[in-house]
Amino acid sequence: MRILVIAAHPDDELLGLGGTLIKHVRDRHEVYVVIMSEGASSRYEDGMKNKLKESAYKAGEVMGVKQVHFCDMPDQRMDRIALLDVIQPIESLIEQIEPETIYVHHHGDVNQDHRVVFEATMVAARPVKGSMVKKILCYETPSSTEWCPPFSDRVFIPNVFVDITDTIEQKLDAFRCYESELRQFPHPRSIETLKNTARQWGSKVGLEYAEAFELIRWIE
Repeated sequence: MRILVIAAHPDDELLGLGGTLIKHVRDRHEVYVVIMSEGASSRYEDGMKNKLKESAYKAGEVMGVKQVHFCDMPDQRMDRIALLDVIQPIESLIEQIEPETIYVHHHGDVNQDHRVVFEATMVAARPVKGSMVKKILCYETPSSTEWCPPFSDRVFIPNVFVDITDTIEQKLDAFRCYESELRQFPHPRSIETLKNTARQWGSKVGLEYAEAFELIRWIE
């Protein structure tokens, strides 16, 4: 099975579903990650772009993903890009990789890049005849998904839970590759909070640790 993760920024792929990706790898699935923006220009100096790429590659190695691909779009400014220009590279990667499952940001995230990536993915992965894509799931991104406005069409309502009890520590090890993105507790992107969040989702479904997803489409 081939899995494609579509993330707006470096570390989103790990925060939202690192434990699940490690499980896919252990099940001998091919995992591909595409990171749409460089993730640095809105906050850091130019040198940070390469550092974040190095962090993404290192984290990918820890998780065992097959490939990490960058599209190098401007950080926090994807809403200024014509949507077609976001759709086309995603569409091209879907044609090349032919994934059966796609993971993408939740449409209600407070981060505007996340919302653009979701919208572009839904167009690029539309269920046309011959498409290999059978399943699309949205993952949560700490410090974005839970900070959305309290409107019914923006709230993350997970209906799929993956047991990551055996992979939570490896996920946290992978996240430590992103030194510049680590935060101190009680920030949502601290090691402690990531572990607590996984424990919270797990406790809702009788597991020790879990990651949560919102199923968008599943074709059997």
